[in-house]
Amino acid sequence: MLSRREALRRMGGVAAGAAGAAVVGCAGETVPDDSALETTSGEAPLTAASSRSETTSLEPLGVQLYTLRSEMEGRVEETLERVAAIGYQEVELVRSQYFGHSPREIREMLARTGLSAPASHVNADFEAGAWARVLDDANEVGQEYVVVASIPPNMRSDLDAWRRTAEAMTGAGERARAAGLQYAYHNHDFEFVEMDGRVAFDVFCEESDPELVQIELDLYWIIHGGGDPVAFFNRWPGRAPLVHVKGRTVAGEMADVGAGVIDWAGIFQHIDHAGMKHFLVEHDRPDGPFRSIEASYRYLSQLEI
Repeated sequence: MLSRREALRRMGGVAAGAAGAAVVGCAGETVPDDSALETTSGEAPLTAASSRSETTSLEPLGVQLYTLRSEMEGRVEETLERVAAIGYQEVELVRSQYFGHSPREIREMLARTGLSAPASHVNADFEAGAWARVLDDANEVGQEYVVVASIPPNMRSDLDAWRRTAEAMTGAGERARAAGLQYAYHNHDFEFVEMDGRVAFDVFCEESDPELVQIELDLYWIIHGGGDPVAFFNRWPGRAPLVHVKGRTVAGEMADVGAGVIDWAGIFQHIDHAGMKHFLVEHDRPDGPFRSIEASYRYLSQLEI
């Protein structure tokens, strides 16, 4: 009998949707050609045909607490209470920062507010002692995933650096699994640059073990980098259990979910194929953190997929 992962891999031939031709931005940053994304309604399809036949709501919805970092200072439990009152069920912690509280205290606050924290962003420090502390804290909080949020330039300077990074992260993933946790890596846009005729992230995903190194796909940043989420799901089915959900305007600015040009319904038609389980709203620079996550929640809670 085929394993679930093997079955998903054999589904990988589904045609990928186009995200628009890539152009080079003012700082050498590769971004999508937004003229290919616009429609008369202001919404833009970026995805291929549906891989789901039934209609359902999107859940569980969560928030990456980086959006609320200013609110969390000195008001951790009050902030969590407000997040829960909006209707969110999950939060993702910020680089294992507990704002003066212990992991156990954070777990108790989560329990009191009815929230869970499936994941935390952590630094790319795989030294034995530091990584052991990360894993211990994650288990104390009650997480399922530890997610490296980003990597420094020396870990991504060329394709050989990406290969070494893949090897190091596979090792970190082995240690996470031994501790009862799942390792994942969160992308930005720099992963989608071409090096020696290859997209850097393709090399990283090829060279890392897909069971030990899963992906938290940031849907804003992959599009901003010139990539296509559906093409990623088709190439790496089942590898993206967590996604960051943030809007993008036609000019490339970050926006509340539903306020920009991303076809969310089209992307989320691929939930099963992609392996998506956790949907985490984020806005790096909102004009009002709670206003932003409330607007995103209203849109996503009404979205039928």
